[in-house]
Amino acid sequence: MKLTDFDTAIEVLLEAIKTDYRDWTDRSALAKMKRGNGTGDFDSVNREMIEEFEESLGVKAGSKYVKIIKGGSVWGFIVKADNGKFRAGDILKAASWASPATNAARGNIFDGYSVNWTGPHYL
Repeated sequence: MKLTDFDTAIEVLLEAIKTDYRDWTDRSALAKMKRGNGTGDFDSVNREMIEEFEESLGVKAGSKYVKIIKGGSVWGFIVKADNGKFRAGDILKAASWASPATNAARGNIFDGYSVNWTGPHYL
């Protein structure tokens, strides 16, 4: 499915980030079970962590970029409009709280991407 609406594509990205976090948590629960000190199911701590993580995800629009915020840190940036070097929807890694790394796009919210809950994938 090719997305064309910017806001919808951002929501799909946020869901991908949440899904990756849930999958990571699930893998952790299974590893705990294999070590013999867990059931392999989400316990109350896992459920709380997932809820807190999902509630901590936010979006803040600036003039050039949309900042994806995860708790007290920046997950990454999304380019709002074509600017010569990047296309609208390009996913950029964060260089700092206020600016993206402008060396290369890590994907595009309209064309496809692969991300982790921790941030856009490295090149």
